[in-house]
Amino acid sequence: MDNERTLVAKYRVMQTALNERTRRLWAGTEALGWGRGGIAAVMRVTGLSRNTVARGIREAAQTPVLDVARVRAPGAGRKAKAVLDPGLKRALERLVEPVSRGDPESPLRWTCKSTRRLAQELADEGYPVSHRLVAELLHELDYSLQGNRKTKEGTRHPDRNAQFEYINRQVSAAMGRRQPVISVDTKKKELVGDFKNGGREWRPAGEPEEVRVHDFLDKELGKAIPYGVYDLAHNAGWVSVGMDHDTAAFAVNTIRRWWRTMGRPAYPRARSLLIVADSGGSNGSRVRLWKWELHKLASQTGLAIHVSHLPPGTSKWNQIEHRLFSFISQNWRGRPLLTHATMVNLIAHTRTSAGLKVCCELDTKRYPNQVKISNAQMATLRLVPDAFHGDWNYTIRPG
Repeated sequence: MDNERTLVAKYRVMQTALNERTRRLWAGTEALGWGRGGIAAVMRVTGLSRNTVARGIREAAQTPVLDVARVRAPGAGRKAKAVLDPGLKRALERLVEPVSRGDPESPLRWTCKSTRRLAQELADEGYPVSHRLVAELLHELDYSLQGNRKTKEGTRHPDRNAQFEYINRQVSAAMGRRQPVISVDTKKKELVGDFKNGGREWRPAGEPEEVRVHDFLDKELGKAIPYGVYDLAHNAGWVSVGMDHDTAAFAVNTIRRWWRTMGRPAYPRARSLLIVADSGGSNGSRVRLWKWELHKLASQTGLAIHVSHLPPGTSKWNQIEHRLFSFISQNWRGRPLLTHATMVNLIAHTRTSAGLKVCCELDTKRYPNQVKISNAQMATLRLVPDAFHGDWNYTIRPG
C-alpha cells in the first residue's frame, strides 16, 4: 500500500509534464519496477488502460525508435476519414461534378455549392462529416473558391488585331507631331440620391451611411450621365455630367467644352485632333448624328478631326476606362451620390500619384433622342474614309 501511495505522489508531480508518449513510457517503466501486480497498480493510479500500460512496457524494454520530438510513430493515431472510408471522396465528387464549371481536366476547378450544404448532402448519403473536412477534401481534389471573370467577347472580328495596330500607329504619329489625342467614352450612368454606392470608406465605428433599400429612380433628382475625355499626352481628363440623354450631341458637346477649357490652351498650334472611341453607344461608328456633330465641331474649331474606333467588343481596352474612369470610381466608392453637385465635386477631386488631373462640369442642356440626319445632310460632310477600314477610321475636315 505504501508503494502505491508513493506511485500516486510521483504521478501527481509528473502528470502535467507528460505527453502521450512519455506518459506511456513512464507507466511501463513503473509497472516493470513493481513486478507482479505492477500493471494493475499503474492502471489504478493513472487511469490508463491495460493495453496502453502493456505497450509502454514493450517500448521501455526496447531501443526507442521514435525521435524525441515525436509523440507517435509514423502512421500512428486516428486514421483520416477519407482513408477509413474510400467512398467519401467519390461521393463528394459526384455531388460537385454536376455543377462544376470549367474544364474537368484542368488542375484548377471550383464549385458553387457551399461546404455546409455539401456536408449535409454527404450526411444524407451515409457519410457524416463536418464542413471543415469537406473544405479540406475539396482542396485535395484541386477545387478552389473563385469568382466570375469577364473573358468572353462574342464573335471576334478578323481585323481586330490589325485595327489595334493601326490605332497605335495613328496615335504615335499624332503625338509625335504634338497634336492632341483623346480617348472618349460614356461612364456608367448613375442614380442621383441616397442610393447605395459600392465600396467602403472610413467612418466612425457603428455609424455607416444610411441609404435606401431599393434602387428605384428618384424622378425629382433623376440620373447622371458622365461623359469623359482623356488627354493621352497630358494625363488629364474632362468629364461632363449630363442630366438628359446620352446622345451623340451630348458626347460632341463634351469634346467641345474640353477643347475650349483644356485642349486649346494645351495645344495652341494644333491643326488636327485624333479621337479614339468605342464602336457603339453615342459615339458609335455607325451613328450619323455623331459624324454630323463632329462636322460642326470641326467647322467651329478649324481642326481636322480624325476618328479611330476600337473594334467591336473591345471597349475594355479603351484608355479612358483604366486611366480615368477607374480612378473616379475609386474616389467615390462607398459614398452616396446625393446630388449632381456631389458627383461633380467627387469627379473633379480625383487625383493619382502619376499626376492625373480632372476637370468636371454639369451639363444642364437638353439633348433630344432619335434625331435623324438625312442623306442630304450626310452628303454635305467633308468626310474622308481611310484606306484601311474606312468604316472605323475616317477624317472630318472643316467646311
